[in-house]
Amino acid sequence: MSQITLYLDDATQALVEQAAQASGVSKSRWVADLIRKHAGHEWPAECLALAGRFPDFPLRLPHPEAAAADVPREGF
Repeated sequence: MSQITLYLDDATQALVEQAAQASGVSKSRWVADLIRKHAGHEWPAECLALAGRFPDFPLRLPHPEAAAADVPREGF
């Protein structure tokens, strides 16, 4: 397991200690959880749960040329 050194001012250190204690985890675990939450590459479950919830939401606008009538083609 790797280690990292963080330099925090006294006020920030106090916030970390309070938050870790309130969460019932160590400071290392609290910071690691925070990094995983904000540096992850996955969408949060709350966002994924919204997929398909808006049936009238336009995923993309129609291409302007798609509405134009087809032009008759020339034969060979």
